[in-house]
Amino acid sequence: MIQTIRAPRLGEGVEELTIGKILVAAGERVTEHQGLMELESDKVVSELNSPIAGTVKDILVREGDLVQVGSPLINLETEQTASDRDQQGATGTKPISAPSPNAGASSKNQPAPLHQVNPQSQIPPGGEGIQKTAGFLSPLARKLIRTHGLDPAKIHGTGLGGRIMKQDILDYLEQNHKAVPSISTRTSNVVPHSTGRKRIAERMLRSMHSSAPVLTVMEADLSAVLQHRSMHRDAFAREGIRLTLTAYFVQAAAHALLRHPLVNASWTDEGMEYHEDINIGMAVALGSEGLIVPVIRNAERLSLKELASRIEDLAARARNRALTVDDVRGATFSVTNHGTGGSLFATPVIVEGHTGILGIGAMQKRPMVVQTADGSDAIAIKPMVYLSFVFDHRVMDGEGADGFLKTVKDLLESWPKDG
Repeated sequence: MIQTIRAPRLGEGVEELTIGKILVAAGERVTEHQGLMELESDKVVSELNSPIAGTVKDILVREGDLVQVGSPLINLETEQTASDRDQQGATGTKPISAPSPNAGASSKNQPAPLHQVNPQSQIPPGGEGIQKTAGFLSPLARKLIRTHGLDPAKIHGTGLGGRIMKQDILDYLEQNHKAVPSISTRTSNVVPHSTGRKRIAERMLRSMHSSAPVLTVMEADLSAVLQHRSMHRDAFAREGIRLTLTAYFVQAAAHALLRHPLVNASWTDEGMEYHEDINIGMAVALGSEGLIVPVIRNAERLSLKELASRIEDLAARARNRALTVDDVRGATFSVTNHGTGGSLFATPVIVEGHTGILGIGAMQKRPMVVQTADGSDAIAIKPMVYLSFVFDHRVMDGEGADGFLKTVKDLLESWPKDG
């Protein structure tokens, strides 16, 4: 019988996918769980695996095609078909029906299982001249190699398991002074947008057009936080946990959201949707490949040690392209520590469906006016940081937004030594 493999949903709100590398050819026999093709969304690159053993009858898409969730991708002729045809004719047995594209309620009819692309997996035959000994190639890297006519075996991959990334190719071109092939006299070169960058662009514009963003800024004294960190950093390290300032910011945001539930809600045309759980998205920069926002679930229930461990794990897997679909879905609020690049304050874009996003600037020691024990003023050097809160003015006004940000500030400035 013929079974049609359809495009699965890779994440919440993801309705379109881009076809990456097609790993099989028509007429090829495949085993259960064998990779059929790569699927790209703005969040992850996943491999679509075959749910059954069989023979590829038809490939219904091409590399680079943009498809809707549920669209047919491949027709498979199952292993049972050839051996059972004679038996069917003799016994009148009805063949097993192919899964319905709308049969989401039955686990037997689910789309092909998804697995994160294994960077150490070997590139299958049919790489159109790209040697499979060069390690795993990202879709953009493969496109650049074809464009410039390069031998990937000569390029050192810096990604996980030797994966060749876009920057590796750009560095190779610069080091070898290899000119971009061109038949014209122009001095510029157009590099196609990656799928991730195009999705980020679409989401950012959609968010700006579907909310009324307003910025409010406060500054916080991190003296108490730094004192706590210096007292507990070594103890955390002995347990293999790196205590970063981000853990303090996330915990302060989570506890402030408990006191200001409207900030953890979502606007709908029917009314405000309040979320019981506080799931904080944490922006992680991926260099030239953009950024990704893994989610810390139930952040309000986690201790500082648990948050620090979760943050370190998610950030490491994000940079190694090892996140799963579940790692990047379900956020109700976002925090971005843009100060790691030296930025003092910024106007981050609200994630679509959220009420706000908290931005953390770079910490700087600055002279501040403080009050002494006798009530007089004095100048003291304090570790200061700007807190930027961008909120949706449809949901709340300045008073509520300032109240939330003031709570974050107060929590940071009054951090207990043993908290």
